[in-house]
Amino acid sequence: MTIAPEIFKAYDIRGIVGKTLTEEACALIGRAIASEAISLGIESIALGYDGRLSGEGLSKIIIQELLNAGIKVLLVKAVTTPILYYTAHTRTNGSGIMITGSHNPPDYNGFKIMLAGETYAGDKIQTLLHRIQQQNFLHKNASGRLDIINIDDDYIQYISKNIKLTRPIKVAIDAGNGIAGAFAKQLFTAIGADVVELFCEVDGNFPNHHPDPAKSENMKDLQNILKTTDCEIGLAFGGDGDRLGVVTKNGNIIYPDRQLMLFAKDILQRQKNAKIIFDVKCSRLLKNVIQENGGKPILCKTGHSFIKAAIKEHNAILAGEMSGHLFFKERWFGFDDGLYAGCRLLEILSQYDNPSEILNNLPNAFSTPEINIQMEKEGDNHAIIQQLQSSAQFPNSEEIITIDGLRVEYKNGFGLIRASNTTPVLVLRFEADNELALKEIQNEFAFILNQYNINFPADSIC
Repeated sequence: MTIAPEIFKAYDIRGIVGKTLTEEACALIGRAIASEAISLGIESIALGYDGRLSGEGLSKIIIQELLNAGIKVLLVKAVTTPILYYTAHTRTNGSGIMITGSHNPPDYNGFKIMLAGETYAGDKIQTLLHRIQQQNFLHKNASGRLDIINIDDDYIQYISKNIKLTRPIKVAIDAGNGIAGAFAKQLFTAIGADVVELFCEVDGNFPNHHPDPAKSENMKDLQNILKTTDCEIGLAFGGDGDRLGVVTKNGNIIYPDRQLMLFAKDILQRQKNAKIIFDVKCSRLLKNVIQENGGKPILCKTGHSFIKAAIKEHNAILAGEMSGHLFFKERWFGFDDGLYAGCRLLEILSQYDNPSEILNNLPNAFSTPEINIQMEKEGDNHAIIQQLQSSAQFPNSEEIITIDGLRVEYKNGFGLIRASNTTPVLVLRFEADNELALKEIQNEFAFILNQYNINFPADSIC
C-alpha cells in the first residue's frame, strides 16, 4: 500500500481527490489517526466535512477505519470547520477531524486534525506519515461506535447568548457557495442583524467565484452589493468557514491586519497587558496600535496551526493572520472561526451610526497585495529561503526577522519573502509610509533576488 508523501503539508493533509488523495490513501490516513489517538488514550473523535463534492465519500472511509480501530465517532456531517472545532471542544475533549480542501480548487480535499486539544502541524503531521510508512498501526480489541449528532443549533445558541448588537445592522454575506452559507443567515439573524445573502447555496463546484476572501477578485460581487443596496457592511467567508473578509459601504476591503486593530482596541479596554499574536504578513502599524492600547504584540510565523500553538505558549487573548484566520480567546475557545469573528465585528460596529467610517479610519499604510513567484517544483521555494537566510545582505535594513522566511524591517516600511507551505511559490509583501519608500524597498528586494536567479515580477513594483 502506497501514499504520496507530498500531501502531508505544514498545516494539514491535502491533495487531489483520486490522484494524490486516493481511497487507499484515505484509509491509511484514517488508520494512522486512529493509531495516534489510541496512543494518546483518546476514546472518541468528532468528524465533519465541508461542502466539497468528495467530502461525504471520504468521511465514510475515515469513519470505518476509526471504528475498526475501536474509536467512537461523533459525526456532525456537513458543517464549517469551526463547528467541527466547537464539537471537539465541547464533546470529545479536543479531538476532531475536519475533511476540507480549504481554499484549494474543487478537485482538492484534505484533513485538518486535532487530537487531545492539539492541532496537528509540522512534525506532528509527519508522525502520521511515518506511522503509515512503518505500518505502525494500533487498534483496540473492541469495535468503535458511530453516533450521528446535530450540533448546529447548540453552536448558534452559544454565540447568540454571548453576542448581541446594540442596534440592527443590515449586512451582506457572500459565502462563495461554501459551507458557511448553510449557517450564516441563521447565526447573524440570531444576534440581531438583517441579512442579505449572496451565493449562500452550498455547491462544491463553486460556480460563481472561489470562496477565498484573501483574494480581492473574489470580493467584487460583495463590493457591488454594498454599492447598489442599503447594506451597511459586507462579510465574506472562506470555503470551510474559518476565515473572514470585510468590505465597507464604499467598497474598501478591510484586510485582516486592520480588522485586528479594531478587535485589539476593543479587547484591550477589558484585558490590559494582554498578549496579541499576528503573523509576519501583517502591517507594522498593528504592532503600534496594540502597544498604544496597552497590549503586548507578538510576531508569529504564518499558519493557523502555528498560531494556535503560539496562543497556548503565550496565553494570548487574540490572534490573527493576513489570510483571514482570526482567533479569540476572550469569550470564546481560541480557535479560528470566520463567522464568530464576523459576529464580534458587528457587535463593535453596532455601537456606531456609520460602521464603514469606523473601519475606513483605521490606521493604514501604502502596501502591496501578496506577490507570488512560481517555482518549478515542490521544495524549490523552501530551498531559496534557506539560501537567502544564510547569505543575503540587505544594506538599507534595520532588522531582519527570520521566524518565517525573511521579514526585512526598514525605518519607513518592511519587505517580506517567505515560502508558501501549501503551494510551490515564494510569497512577497511590502509596506511603507509612502509610495516612494515602497518602491525603494521593492527595488532592493528585486536586486537581491536577481543575484539568486529569481526574477521579481516587474509589473508588481509600484
